[in-house]
Amino acid sequence: MKILAVCGFGVGSSMILKMSIEKVLKEMNISAEVNNTDINDARGADCDVILTSAELHRELEGTCNVPVYPVKKYMDLVEVREVLEKFLSER
Repeated sequence: MKILAVCGFGVGSSMILKMSIEKVLKEMNISAEVNNTDINDARGADCDVILTSAELHRELEGTCNVPVYPVKKYMDLVEVREVLEKFLSER
């Protein structure tokens, strides 16, 4: 499974989200490749799901071939876990 953390420039907040996703996946004992990138590269990326901010969620939804989920607080592991569980249940 490939997960993409996306922010506007692909460096700051997406890296924080990536680290949170990796922590949650480890807790859930799920193996996945997690990368971070900017919004433009996300549109053509080969992945299974995209996690991003609410603002970018609106821009990405419908322009990607994979599900896009918003995360409000990137460092909130409970929220990140809920989003990942939702994706896995809808998969």
